[in-house]
This record gives sequence, C-alpha cells and structure tokens, in this order.
Amino acid sequence: MVGGVMSGVGKGVATSSIGTILKARGFSVTALKIDPYINVDAGTMNPTEHGEVFVTTDGDETDQDMGNYERFLDTTLTSVNYMTTGRVYRSVIDKERNLGYKGKCVQVVPHIPLEVIRRIKRAAKGVDIAVIEVGGTVGEYENILFIEAIRMLKLRQPKDVAVVMVSYLPVPSKIGEMKTKPTQHAVRTLNASGVHPDFIIARSDRPLDKKRKEKLSQFCNVPEERLVSAPDVHSIYDVPINFEKDHMSDHVLSCLGLTPRTKPQLGPWKAFARKVHSVEREVNIAVVGKYFDTGDFVLSDAYISVLEAIKFSAYKLGVKPRIHWLNSKEYEQGVPRSGLGNYDGVLVPGGFGETGIEGKIHVIKYARTHDLPFLGLCYGMQLMVIEHARHVLKLRDAHTVEIRPDTLHPVIDILPEQKRLMAEGNYGGTMRLGAYPAHLKKGTIARALYGSDVVEERHRHRYEVNPEYIERLTEAGLVFSGTSPDGVLMEIAELPKGVHPFFVGSQFHPEFLARPLDPHPLFTGFVRAAKRHAGV
Repeated sequence: MVGGVMSGVGKGVATSSIGTILKARGFSVTALKIDPYINVDAGTMNPTEHGEVFVTTDGDETDQDMGNYERFLDTTLTSVNYMTTGRVYRSVIDKERNLGYKGKCVQVVPHIPLEVIRRIKRAAKGVDIAVIEVGGTVGEYENILFIEAIRMLKLRQPKDVAVVMVSYLPVPSKIGEMKTKPTQHAVRTLNASGVHPDFIIARSDRPLDKKRKEKLSQFCNVPEERLVSAPDVHSIYDVPINFEKDHMSDHVLSCLGLTPRTKPQLGPWKAFARKVHSVEREVNIAVVGKYFDTGDFVLSDAYISVLEAIKFSAYKLGVKPRIHWLNSKEYEQGVPRSGLGNYDGVLVPGGFGETGIEGKIHVIKYARTHDLPFLGLCYGMQLMVIEHARHVLKLRDAHTVEIRPDTLHPVIDILPEQKRLMAEGNYGGTMRLGAYPAHLKKGTIARALYGSDVVEERHRHRYEVNPEYIERLTEAGLVFSGTSPDGVLMEIAELPKGVHPFFVGSQFHPEFLARPLDPHPLFTGFVRAAKRHAGV
C-alpha cells in the first residue's frame, strides 16, 4: 500500500480494511507499517505532529496505524510488524559492524531494501497474507528505498505481490469537477521507480464516477474493475463494507492467484456498522487534554485509540458519543462557575509534562465533588491520586516528581529502575512498556467490570504511585483495586460505588485493547455511568 498526491487521506484505514475483507474470505492476515522516519520508534515523536503513540503487547512504541490494524483485524501485533528508516539502518549498520556481510562493501542499494524485505518476510511468516503500508507519498526522498524494496520483491515473486495506491482526487470548489491529473502524475512517479500499481483506491469527498474511472484506467494503465471508489464516509468502519461492494477481495485474491475459501463473512462487522448509523440517544463526553492545537487546527489523532474505545462502548450500549475537546490549559485557574454541567462524563487521557496539569487537576476535583462520571488513564490516574492527596488528605503540596522534584509530598514518584536511565539521558524506548498482569480486588468496581481476578494490560510510563503514601490515601477513601502481582505497583484506583457513581483511574492504557466487536470493560463501565447521568 503506497500513497499518492497527499498524506492523511486514510491509507492506514484502507490497509486495515483490505486486511479485514481478506480475513473475511477465510485467510489468516497480518499487517505491517513502514514509517519513513529516522526515529528508531515513535516514542520520541511529538503527538501534536505525529499523532498517538500506539504500544504493542511486547512493548514497542509504534505509529497509530498499528492500532487501526489491531482494531480492524481483531489481532495482536508485535514489534516485528513495525519498522522505521532508523530501525532498518541501525540493523544494517550493526550487522556490518559484526562482519555479518563477510567483508562486502555495504551499500544503500541493495542492502537497505534487502533488510526491509527480510523484515517483511519475518512478519509474514505463518500467515497467508501480509498487508503492508508504506508511509508518506510516492516521490518523496524519505520512502524511495521502501518503494525499491517493493520493486525487488515483486521482481523476485511477481505472483505474490499486489501493489495498491491510495490517491486523492480533488474537486476544486470553484470548478466543481473531480480532477484525475494529480493521480496520473503520482502513478507515473511510481512507474519511474519501477513499480506499477495493480489497484488504485480513489479517495475523494464523493464517489468515483464512470467518466473518471475511464480516464484513470486509460492513463494509469489499471483495469476499471481494479479502480476502487473510496468517498468520504460517516464512519471509518463503513470502509471494508464499501470495498466489498466493488468486490475488492475477489480482485485482490485473483491478482495474488488465490481462490477464496469462503463467501465474505462480514455479518458481525455489518451489524456493528449499522449500529453506528442507527443509534440516536446521545451522551456528552469531555476529553480533557493538551495535545490538541496544531496551528489553527485540532489534532484528534493524538488520542485516537481513546476516542475509538469510547465509541465502541457507546455503540454497544446503544448511545451515540458526542466528544467535546477541553483544553486543560484553559482550566489552569479553575473550573468556571458555569461548571461542567453540559457533560455526562469526563475523561483525562495519558500525557507528559507540566503544561495544563493544574487545569486537569481542577477538572478532576470538579468531577469528584459533583458526582460526574470520571475515567483517568495513565497520567490521568496519577493526577487523580494527586487531587485526592491535595483536597482530601489536605497535603497541599502533593505532586509528581516529574513536574516538581522538590515537592514535600511526592505521591507520584519515578520507578526505581527509571532513575538510572533518566540520569544517563536514555529516553527512547526505556519506559515501562508493554503488557503486564494486574490482580484485582474482590468487591471493587474494576473486579466487577472485568469479571476476572487477573488481567493483562499495556503500559507506557515512568512514574508510579509512591508506596509511602498508599496507606494514607487508602484511609482517605481511595481504593487501589488493581495492583501488580507483588502488590507494589498500583494499577487501578477508584472511589467505591456508594461514594461516587463512577470514579476510576488506570495506570495502564486500556484503550489499546478496545475492539469494535469487543469493547473494553473499563470504557463500557464509564460510558454506562455517563448514560445514567444523561438519563437516556
């Protein structure tokens, strides 16, 4: 999967959707993302520029598209499914330093593309089909070596590789006609790299008409049946269904020389998509964060897994979530007198740094004292603990050492093993990352929601609740309902049901395990409480 004309038009969703429809035909499918960044992983990238960092079960910090792959395919991916330019070059250089090339002159071509191919084959081992997304658009310097890898792979295994281009077809408002010329140029640029697209997914704000199909087919040398219309849709979960309307799985399998093993099995997916369209009763959810503003625009991609997790639980409960962005920096002086009465629930997601932290604490206090359903994730749980220490325990100076190292009451402290890494300036890929087990206490909200006494969730953090304050926080009414197996690390905090309708925080990131057909229990509990608050 390669992009043409412009980025940000849904290449990741298209990749996920193709994987979904192929899986529905009886094939085992995996997905890979190739990022053209020098960064070794996505963990050091700015969320307002790059979007969310998605964490795999084995602790890899990856691009947000990996989250789309897991959600659409209902699968678990690992670090082998993700690569960056930095990661590829580092592998080649390490191999050269260890005489892995046996004295050969190591060159950008062919050795970098060959390393890409090696990684693709490693990730594809044991499955029928691997769907691969190359970041960026054709013609960029950054991804040309990945395009070269496609060329080499298709030369070696021509019947095993199908190339799909996702390209945007603009409709200038003053002209009113869909233009194919940018896509024609993108295809010719790809051709100049020795690669020819077998399919074109035509992204636009409206469907591809017959006239445009004829032009694209003629000038891009792609059969009309392999030109797939991909207009803007109400929900990204309509995309696999729309692809199948053009019989895309049949055409892809035919291109790969494969025979469908079953008729399209998309029944549950279609039922979910219908629910997305049919629900009418609304709940208003406020997401309080700081990774919103990028120039004059709002980047919701910084919290994409959180937003999708809210949606999955809401649709399961028969309500439509209306998400409201609250910039925590606007609440630094407190919640205004008008309060947060327009919202049925408040969610504080993960994050880092000092900016907006006091605004989040003010909002958390409001939710606690006004019986407003609340869910805190990672940093959100840590701030929930700080708020409780400040306003219930009356430890006015309570804080996290991340922000105030000299605080008199470090209720949130750095993990012991992280202190050395921070002292060495070793930040990349060194947090507590990946899946860890948590033991849940009987009689708690968390235990009731999960229906299990042991769960496994994904983490991404350096700081934890300070064990020295746990007894006092517990005596002040805060319940730590989930802990690490040894009881040292606090994984879930909550207020008892009789004290608050729903006030829960998790040190881990439950959003990474939420699926369209299998919503996460913590989000479902939160949305259910918001639904009651809304009276719908």
